[in-house]
Amino acid sequence: MRAKTLLSYLSLALLLTLTAKAEFSGELGIESRLFLKQAQYAEQLNALQTSAFVEAEWSFMPSAHTQLSFVPFIRLDTRDQNRTHADIREAYWLYMADEWELLAGFNREFWGVTESRHLVNVINQIDAVESLDGEDYLGQLMFNLSLQKDYGRFSFYLMPLFRERTFSGAEGRLRGAAVVDKNSTKYQSNAKQWHPDFALRYAHYIGDWDLGLSYFDGTSRAPMLVINSSQAHLIAHYDQIKQLAVDLQYTDQQWLWKFEGLLREGQGHTFLASVIGLEYSWFQWLASNADLGFLIEHLYDGRDLEEAPRSHQDNDIFLGLRYSLNDFQDSALLLGLMRDLDDGSSSLRLEAERRLGSQLKLELEAQLFINSSANATSRAFQDDDFIVLRLAHHY
Repeated sequence: MRAKTLLSYLSLALLLTLTAKAEFSGELGIESRLFLKQAQYAEQLNALQTSAFVEAEWSFMPSAHTQLSFVPFIRLDTRDQNRTHADIREAYWLYMADEWELLAGFNREFWGVTESRHLVNVINQIDAVESLDGEDYLGQLMFNLSLQKDYGRFSFYLMPLFRERTFSGAEGRLRGAAVVDKNSTKYQSNAKQWHPDFALRYAHYIGDWDLGLSYFDGTSRAPMLVINSSQAHLIAHYDQIKQLAVDLQYTDQQWLWKFEGLLREGQGHTFLASVIGLEYSWFQWLASNADLGFLIEHLYDGRDLEEAPRSHQDNDIFLGLRYSLNDFQDSALLLGLMRDLDDGSSSLRLEAERRLGSQLKLELEAQLFINSSANATSRAFQDDDFIVLRLAHHY
């Protein structure tokens, strides 16, 4: 099945490449992830996990008002068979008129303003085998109509096909004691993955304010994980939810004030969740070309963990430091500390990147879990401290 999928991607890629007006770009890379401690569970890999990946982008405009885009992604992992996967990140047709746009196909849509948690971002499913930070998303099949007026942008989404979340296999790290069985997935809706999801969003800026209001009605992207009757594996159960959300950002020179909040029903009792914070940027720090940014955010989540998918960010503080050299190599660093204010469990994350020449980029990631045994949700990761080194060729 994977071979057929790969062949289909390559055939479509060749077709688009041969199109005279096509633009082609992407990245091809290799990644090594080193785990610093012995695995908790017997089947899990130890030490080094190596993989290769490619993401290509073809885009062309057959006319002045239409655009076609195709973005496939493939990863081949040497240790975890579930991390070897392929996905269509984007494959859409877009028609653009003066005040409206119509998109049909697979696409990635991002909402929100905060750094530590993308609370209101609900359209795309997380590609959880890619990274723990929730920054990677599967392509979502959609019909998207957007209207642009002087008083804001209105977007309407119809999503006829649900994408299940990806999970590590038995050999993979960053998982719990039991593996999620992909063949036992359950849904609240009898239509299962074919339940049509619906979303609305209004976005506008007023002076120094950026505002987003959204409503979602459909299958929750986050599943409830329940143990099966034999206690051998986990079953992912996807509920039907309704979610009303807002994201706000106020810009005051070097200061950014940020807020994301939601009201959700359908996973036990109706609950509120929020992320509120600020970011200060010190431009040309110490009379250099570099910029230094300071971030602080508070995360709250009022869900009942017996009724809804677990969240370890129910009363947490995030402290971040962002350093950009603004040099020719685009060197940058982000350091973040997340701490649970109730039990003291913490995680420390480092992300750094630098271009090597015009087409190569070197990236470093590190994640440490501190006092995770005190928290039932993050206890599964207490021995999964890791360092990632990634080298990518951009073309």
